[in-house]
Amino acid sequence: MIIDTHVHTGNMLNFVLTEEDVLYSMEQYHIDYSIVSSLNAAEFDHQLRPVPPKYQHSQLECLNEVVAFAKKHPDKIGAAPWVKPFGEKADHDLYKAINDNRKYIKAIKFHPFHSNVPFDSDKVAPFIDLAEHYGLPVVVHTGGCDAASCVRVYNMAKCFPKTNFFMVHMGLGTDNREAIELVAKLPNLYGDTTWVPVKSTLRLIETAGIGKVVFGSDNPIDGKDTYLHNRTGDRSLYQEYFHELKEILSPEYYERLMYRNAAELFGISL
Repeated sequence: MIIDTHVHTGNMLNFVLTEEDVLYSMEQYHIDYSIVSSLNAAEFDHQLRPVPPKYQHSQLECLNEVVAFAKKHPDKIGAAPWVKPFGEKADHDLYKAINDNRKYIKAIKFHPFHSNVPFDSDKVAPFIDLAEHYGLPVVVHTGGCDAASCVRVYNMAKCFPKTNFFMVHMGLGTDNREAIELVAKLPNLYGDTTWVPVKSTLRLIETAGIGKVVFGSDNPIDGKDTYLHNRTGDRSLYQEYFHELKEILSPEYYERLMYRNAAELFGISL
């Protein structure tokens, strides 16, 4: 069994990620459950320029999008609403939407890079209050700019000890060492394997324990065969997770990494 905790839909930032591609890839590569967020919630582009208003989607629109997907496939899809702390607030409407759809929502998603907001800032804290109120994990993109640095996630996790935080990428584009050290320091801080080399995941397991990491991928960011190859046709690093890693970890540890930790931490029924 495999649970992928970091999957996307949406048409934004030169990506077109469809529900059909998610479902195809899950069937083709034996993924049993995916937690999905919509990149339509991005507030800034890759150059940190504001997304033009005509292309902006409200956080409620994006929530409704992924919840509707989860409602169609409740045994396969969970929703992770991507919130917009730069331009919107954790207001009554957002609380109500989450309350009304709590059974389908498995996490709250933040992207400090594409929101251009430091994760440990006052703009973000009210959204963490919301996550804590509903007992929802917080998944956070890390890497690419200071606002999305791993230490900022650590700072917020330290301030909200009742909420679990997941460092997606564990510092994208780095050797992941800082993230690993930080994850080991707090009981409510976890790593995520999205674009993380297997050697770093093994280092995290050795340093912080097998219970401190979940499988994630960014599927289908490189197309419907993201699990197989990247955009240039080179073998995806996820093939190493699916195959070689099985020979390195014990069956118990492999199961915990690939689905049991996620099921427990995100409240997914097996």
